[in-house]
Parts: sequence; C-alpha cells; structure tokens
Amino acid sequence: MKVTKKRVLLTGAALTALALGLSGCSASTESSDAGSSKNTLTVWVDADRAPVLKEAAAEFEKSSGVHVKLVQKDFGSILDQFIAQVPSGKGPDITIGAHDWIGNFVQNGVIQPVELGDKAAGFEKIATDAITYQGKTYAVPYSIENIALLRNTALAPTAPTTYDEMVAMGKAAGSANPFLVQLGPQADPYHLYPFQSSFDNPVFGRNADGSYNADDLTIGNEGGTKYANWLAEQGKAGNLNISITADIAKEKFNSGQSPFMITGPWNVPDAEKAGIKLAVDPIPSAGGAPAQPFVGVQGFFISSKTANPLAANEFLTNYLATQKVQTALFEKGGRAPALKASFDAASSNPIVKAFGDVGRNGVPMPSVPAMGKVWQFWGVTEAAIISGEGDPSTLWTKMTADIAAAIKG
Repeated sequence: MKVTKKRVLLTGAALTALALGLSGCSASTESSDAGSSKNTLTVWVDADRAPVLKEAAAEFEKSSGVHVKLVQKDFGSILDQFIAQVPSGKGPDITIGAHDWIGNFVQNGVIQPVELGDKAAGFEKIATDAITYQGKTYAVPYSIENIALLRNTALAPTAPTTYDEMVAMGKAAGSANPFLVQLGPQADPYHLYPFQSSFDNPVFGRNADGSYNADDLTIGNEGGTKYANWLAEQGKAGNLNISITADIAKEKFNSGQSPFMITGPWNVPDAEKAGIKLAVDPIPSAGGAPAQPFVGVQGFFISSKTANPLAANEFLTNYLATQKVQTALFEKGGRAPALKASFDAASSNPIVKAFGDVGRNGVPMPSVPAMGKVWQFWGVTEAAIISGEGDPSTLWTKMTADIAAAIKG
C-alpha cells in the first residue's frame, strides 16, 4: 500500500529508532530487537503507544514469566522493516501496524492469524471486518479512524443533508470556499473518496464474505464516469481546488472562513483552540448513494516466525484486548477505540461519538496488495480532472486501464 494518511498522505516522520525493554515493572534500555526466543516477546511499538504497553507488558511478564521487550519504532518505517526482517528471523514477535498492510504481510508470509475466539464479539464490526483477510483474523485491533464533516455551528447551525445543500449553505455564509477539503497538486483520493463512493464507484468489488476482490476493478464502472464528470464540474465551479493543501484548509477553517471542512479527529484540537464551536456530521452525498469514508484500523500483529506463538496470542488477546488498555490507548492517541466497551466509555465526548458513528457506516481501506497499484494513478488523475486538463471520462478510463495493467504486472 502507499501509506496514505489522513492528515496528508500518511508517511511517518523519520525518527531515530529507540529501544525500550521491560524487566518486571521497571523499564530497561535494550538496543537490539533481534530474533525471538521462548522466554522473550519482542514488540515493535511507536512512541505514542509505548507508555501504555509498558504497564500491560509488566503485568504479563509477572503472570507468565515471559519477558516482554518493547522496541520503539517510527510508525512509517515499520511496514518495510517488518517485511524485510521477519524472514531472516531478526524481526519482532509482535508489531503494531495498520490493517491495510495485511495483504502485503500475508503475501510476504510474515504474519500469522490471531485467534480472537469469543473476544471477537467485543470489537466494533468495522474493526473486525478490517482485520479479516481471506477469512482469517490477523490482528488485535485497538483503534478506528476516519474522516467526517467538521461544521462551524456559528456559520452553519444545522447539518447539510446533500452536497448541493452544503455548497448552498457555505455560499449563504459568505464564504469564498463553501467547504474545505485538502487536495494539493496530486489531489487526495482518501479525502475525496466519500464523494466517489456516493456515485456507487468503489475501487474493488466484494466477495460474498464482504472481502475485497482485487480481480474486480470496479473503479472503472459507470459510476466512475459520472464521478469524473462531477469532479470536472466542481473544479470549474471552484468548489474543488488543488491549491487547497492540508495546511491551507485547516487555517481557513480555524479562522472562520468556511463553515465546513472534511477532515479527521486530528484537526479537532486546534479548531477548538481557535474558538470554533464544532459539530461532526456525516459527509453529504453528491451522487445519491451514501457517502462512505475509508476507515483505517490499527492493531497488533504476530510474526509468522515467532518462537512463542502461544505467548504472543495470550499477550494480545488477554492483555491488550482489554477495556483498561484500549481506553488508555485512546486517551493517549485520540483515536476512537476498537473495543466496544472502550468506545462506549469514550462516547461521552460527543465529538468522539460522532466520528465513530460516521465510521460505522464507512468501509475499511482495502488491504489487498493490488491497492498499492491504485494510488500511483488515482490522485494525479483526479487532480488533472479537477484542473480541467482533459476530458474527464477519457482521463478516468485511461487511469483504470493503467491501474489494471499495473496490477497484472
């Protein structure tokens, strides 16, 4: 996958990898994360999650006698490092990661299924759907993340029910930008996808079990042509503009220059600091079908080369899949919890609840390896259409053909 994200296109900051290990209840620094052993579980984790896992690891070690070594990694580097190191036996027993890495992980043979058992029912369905690949669950999920419509209630007291109504409300508020969505020179398919899905234009078709079928490239269907023409119309009208980057969209919304911004929970704190009175609403449909955002789920995966798979599964399912830990992870990172009990507790915050409600009606980001071939053509094509650089249906058809050829290899 092209690690997209949400705030911009998702790549991690280049941080120096640190090592953090646990012995009993006290931390000790360990500089190596080489191979697993039956008496040690090595866990790759990012800086934000490490403090929460420290306590859970200490409890597990006390109970099981198995030492847990936490190795701090830059999240953006984990995918490639894990795939490179596991086959040689140098990778960790467990790693943190995103659900849309699963296809690449399975294709490279570096993870094994996680036996959730009766714990599966305790998670939000969108989370278990996301971590299921080819009929098997491959992670213990801990967070759910998606975009929604952020609304300045002083400029728009009520939520729009359609795209056209949103634009009309924005213009009635006197805004140069009726709504804001981050694009940039290569557009941003992640942020535009709810509109695309409202034209019945998913990237891939689905199998009977709901999983994505990489052989069914539905992005080229009739809905895609309608969506491409709509993009061109919105570009010509000035409603979509590739000069609006993530930073510009955020600055304009936080200064009260537009009543609406399509974004995720990561932009809520700064909007609140700017004094904006907020509501979070579903993204309105442009094409008539529901506007479904992509949902990203983060979780913990078990290496296929671990020397202690039973201990790894025990640590994940009985120590990290708990309300205490999942709530602590939410409090640290701000992402809606994947565990129902933790989500219900976090939902006392109306912003968290609203994002979660929108996410429940979203669709998991495709985790099939073929998705990596989609990103390289998708955004640049959308940008060209928005900018009026050619016939929209012709550009969309060419994009589809290019993606199909890339997938075929």
